[in-house]
Amino acid sequence: MTAQVTVVIACHSAERPLDRAVRSVLEGNERHAHPLVVAHNIPLEELSLSIAEDLRPRVQILPHIDGISSPTGPFNAGLDAVDTPWCAVMGSDDWLEPGAVESWLRLAKRYKAEAVLTNLALGSPTRTVPTPPARVLHRGLRHERTDRLVYRSAPLGLLSTAMLERLGLRFIPGLSVGEDVAFATRLACEARVAVDRTGPAYVIGEDAGDRVTYVVRPIREQLAFVPPLIASPWFNRLAPSTRAAIIVKFIRIHVFGTVHYRPGVESWSGSDREDLASLCQRLLNASPSAVRSFSRAEASLLAACLDPTVDAASLAELSRKRRHHGTPATLVTSRVGDLFLPDAPPRFIAASAATKLTGTVAAALRSYKRPS
Repeated sequence: MTAQVTVVIACHSAERPLDRAVRSVLEGNERHAHPLVVAHNIPLEELSLSIAEDLRPRVQILPHIDGISSPTGPFNAGLDAVDTPWCAVMGSDDWLEPGAVESWLRLAKRYKAEAVLTNLALGSPTRTVPTPPARVLHRGLRHERTDRLVYRSAPLGLLSTAMLERLGLRFIPGLSVGEDVAFATRLACEARVAVDRTGPAYVIGEDAGDRVTYVVRPIREQLAFVPPLIASPWFNRLAPSTRAAIIVKFIRIHVFGTVHYRPGVESWSGSDREDLASLCQRLLNASPSAVRSFSRAEASLLAACLDPTVDAASLAELSRKRRHHGTPATLVTSRVGDLFLPDAPPRFIAASAATKLTGTVAAALRSYKRPS
């Protein structure tokens, strides 16, 4: 059977567990997919040695030399080289469970989807990552707001090559962080998307020593992906409720996450506080109604982010209170009438818990049924 899916794997170091990623494509999903490894700023010969000898003849390796420490270049080069109807992207320290690609293709065919967001796990198939926290009982194509698709920040899963060309989707060059957010967000809003809630997982590896996701950078660099996204024509064509959902996610995940990883005064420098306040105001200007979905604890933290005179210790304390999940301040919105909006705390927390539970149970069942 000719492979329908090209899995693009970007790799910049022979120290990465590339063999595991390649093997997960060839041995667990070989009927439907083949790996395309992009050697990023590393000689092909050196990288090929990190792949088991018996697998090398079945792996296409594409060189990409740009001298830039970002996965954007190699991923885009790989996507440009795809000649199959479907594709996927994968980090070199990640892997697929057997049958993942087949599960994606089955859902795409059943629902005529242009993309299938994979079941996602961290470190082990049983540790489900509950994003997106989609509706549990719904089947078929998903809605960007009611199924909270925008909470998936990376385009992991099955992607129609034709859809990528139609929307012009690629990773954004020139960013240290968030090069995949615009890609994943527009995909959620403008493609026909299905969600594989319980299928074999895409597992994010935890054994890479050089991940940069949580490196503290200046605010202007850390959140540089936000201003061009909210100024883009496609974002401003979206329905007001969809724009609000995106802004809620950006503040809740990216802004509040940035604050969380800066617990001490030493984590803030230069114009960080002014830049944070300015960015938060730009986000609210893009969708003033977004504030309706925040819990009281989130609203308090947001108010502090908007005021550059609030000191770092106060920000850190408000951030800790926001993360005391289950307390009244983290559950209740400022207005009672907003309590059951799709991304207000009660429904969001319930959907996240349900997603984690169903993913964990499904992983346990797969493990039980798998031959020993």
